[in-house]
Amino acid sequence: MDTQTWDALAASMKNAYTAGLGEGSVPRPVIMPLVRGELVGLIWLRPVEHGKDALTGIAQLSNIAAAAGADEVVLAWETRDVAALSEAPAVGPAPCLNLVHATKDGHTLHRFPYTERSLAHLSESLAAVEPQWLPAPDPQPGGELIPPVRAAVDYSFVPLELDHPSPFGVTVVLMEEDGYSVRLTEAFAL
Repeated sequence: MDTQTWDALAASMKNAYTAGLGEGSVPRPVIMPLVRGELVGLIWLRPVEHGKDALTGIAQLSNIAAAAGADEVVLAWETRDVAALSEAPAVGPAPCLNLVHATKDGHTLHRFPYTERSLAHLSESLAAVEPQWLPAPDPQPGGELIPPVRAAVDYSFVPLELDHPSPFGVTVVLMEEDGYSVRLTEAFAL
């Protein structure tokens, strides 16, 4: 992936997190598969129940990447959010936006820690905050990934074997039916 593409994806995720936190919620984990340097689209995690369903849901983000024959993926998630969904301890700084850039040969973990500045209370249980981005630590080649993210990365490069004339198209439809939010770029639109 070239630097310009990486910078654009990282900036779009920081913007999405800034907007989401300003509305009182953390955006769900998202995977961005690329084929020969071209973005396939963004696939956001479906609504999940805490625990095993969350682990499965995050791992299944890989399906469209695998069906598209992705040679790279970028997966983004928030440390505290995924720890809560997975019912597991937080790994790494929190709060923190994490992005992993992966190919079948390895991955690099990028962390974007932040503090939260309160903007308003939207309800008793919902507060709008603004992230104050802190200096990012150096990228970590081979950095530790939590199990569901590790599974999503690994499965992204395992070809799906579907007996269907359009494995990519049917995978998109099935994931949308399961509740994933799938936004394909024009080049990969069905």
